Amino acid sequence: MADRVAMYLQDAHPLQDAIGYVQYAEKRGFEAVWQAESRLVRDAIVPMAAFAATTSRIKIGSGVINNWTRNAAVIAATFLTLDDLAQDRIILGIGAWWDPLAAKVGIKRDKPLLAMRETVETVRALLARQRVTFHGEFVNITDIELDVVHGRKEARNVPIYIGATGPQMMALTGEIADGVVLNYLVSPRYNLGAIEQLEQGARKAGRSVDEIDRPQLVVCSVDHDRTKALDGARKLVTQYLGQQPHIMKASGVSQELLDEIGQVLTWPATEEQIEEAMRLVPDDVVQMITASGTPEEVRRKVREYVEYGATCPILYPLGPDVHLMIDTFRDGYSN
Repeated sequence: MADRVAMYLQDAHPLQDAIGYVQYAEKRGFEAVWQAESRLVRDAIVPMAAFAATTSRIKIGSGVINNWTRNAAVIAATFLTLDDLAQDRIILGIGAWWDPLAAKVGIKRDKPLLAMRETVETVRALLARQRVTFHGEFVNITDIELDVVHGRKEARNVPIYIGATGPQMMALTGEIADGVVLNYLVSPRYNLGAIEQLEQGARKAGRSVDEIDRPQLVVCSVDHDRTKALDGARKLVTQYLGQQPHIMKASGVSQELLDEIGQVLTWPATEEQIEEAMRLVPDDVVQMITASGTPEEVRRKVREYVEYGATCPILYPLGPDVHLMIDTFRDGYSN
């Protein structure tokens, strides 16, 4: 396949079905699957292990875990273990999490940039099989290593990608990470500012932005019935308008619409609130921040994200026919 393409899974499907979708995507030439871990629904590590054990080629990334609820040593040990299941196919995607969820479980996300830097630095060193002592503000490790007694003792090839949204985290990603997981529910033009920030960070580290992989989550609602496809994406768009207004604002969604949605939705939102708020979201907002419509329309929209700097679309399938989405991109998006 000429074009790189990957798939994103959250918690919408039973795990056995998700395994089948990953196997189907692997057969159709998809490069990777990224498993979400966002709300308190589905942990990323268990599905990643299932995908690793039931495939042979496709890469498997966390999209993304957070750097607050597992300490750096546990993160490193976890991803070493995943690499034992699928050598050289595991990607560590990590992000700074979000409020109000973090606050509701007792996490105070002070100094998120420093916390991320300390975590990435120490996890990378541990996966390189170094003995590490690090006393920072968030990570405190004294004379430890990944204590492999049985099995492979060499350094592990587990690249670290940061799920960055804000400009400062994006610049940090350009400085310290192997890649960035660009967010979904943003317009393609959002990438221009993101890449500028990546370049700033890359220059600080003495490297080019071209050395930083830039896969991007893209909500993909595909149906031969265009109206059905748009309606399929509207619910998710509505939820994110309420839950992640900073992301929506960065893509050009009006403050007026964000305020209207905010007056309707609480967190966690009820189904009734979501249904009411959906009526406020016009088609052009859905189309601005998702790839929704017929197969031809979604391929065209995905091309826009790539034209604006994404290196590999990570397609988040909405709707019941996941196979249709996979088949839509089995030959890439340039055709």
